[in-house]
Amino acid sequence: MKLADSARLPKDADGPVFDEPWEAQAFALAVQLNEAGVFGWSEWAETLGAELKAHPLRPYYESWLAALERLVEAKGVISEAERLARVDAWDRAAKATPHGQPIELSRG
Repeated sequence: MKLADSARLPKDADGPVFDEPWEAQAFALAVQLNEAGVFGWSEWAETLGAELKAHPLRPYYESWLAALERLVEAKGVISEAERLARVDAWDRAAKATPHGQPIELSRG
């Protein structure tokens, strides 16, 4: 099965659709990590499927991101501590950024 055939993937006639820029970025990151050989599509599908099954009411791309986080940690691309520190840094920067301005990590 191809990714575009997934029943829960938000899509239109042209392919995947995204409500927020971060969704497209997470999508692209998964594609790039696959192309770099970090994980295969069958491993990705299994991990994403487990996230979707465990959290059926969670928005699709939040499950996508959770699957991505699980795989990069499992593959040693980033540790859980590094990921959590990055999430915290982005959260602080977002809170310090005036509405309508780009978020910059230096603001956190």
